[in-house]
Amino acid sequence: SSPLELSRYKAASSSRPAPCRLPPRLAWCSIDWEQIRVLEPLGSGGFGSVYRATYRGQTVALKKVKRCSKNRLASRQSFWAELNAARLCHPHVVRVLAASASCPGDPGSPGTIIMEYAGSGTLHRRIYSRGPPLGKACCLRYARHITDGLRFLHRGGVVHLDLKPANVLLAPGDLCKIGDFGCSQKLREDGGEDCCAQLRHLGGTYTHRAPELLRGEPVTAKADIYSFAVTL
Repeated sequence: SSPLELSRYKAASSSRPAPCRLPPRLAWCSIDWEQIRVLEPLGSGGFGSVYRATYRGQTVALKKVKRCSKNRLASRQSFWAELNAARLCHPHVVRVLAASASCPGDPGSPGTIIMEYAGSGTLHRRIYSRGPPLGKACCLRYARHITDGLRFLHRGGVVHLDLKPANVLLAPGDLCKIGDFGCSQKLREDGGEDCCAQLRHLGGTYTHRAPELLRGEPVTAKADIYSFAVTL
């Protein structure tokens, strides 16, 4: 994100957007725009830009979902997929704190999401940094954090579908937190882990994608286990 883009976002944030309703189940997390102060850009990806900001007195990560002219449906799906993690609270899962189906300064954007700020970069950056390699004890600790987070998500009916080191954030205390739910899917509540027979998954990262997804087979929680094994 350029300084010009950041200044435009700050300016747009100072004026409250027109009200935009979320579904009733998400009404609790509507954004109070007057409480946002954007500080600096953190990075950008295929579906959005992330800023460090403050919200209601705490440091947060603010994600502006990108408008994709080539695939607007994918942009909208990414926004709503991110909210699959809403109301999920676990030490090893990044929390969604607030959201809105609007975005200051970009009326075409699918929305804005305010998330917990981890603050210590990603596991990908830690692995490939110039510092000392991860020791065995550290690897085992990180693996336990990730599996604890996955177990919690799967019990809550959420399949991440894009687990990789770049989507595992590091927090103070050397904690791992699973983030970036833009490819996630919710399992139906009336079945087990194979209850998404009607769904097929096209997103995610090719190098970490389970073979059954590449074959167009139904989405199950087992896909995350494969991605975890590749990450490990």
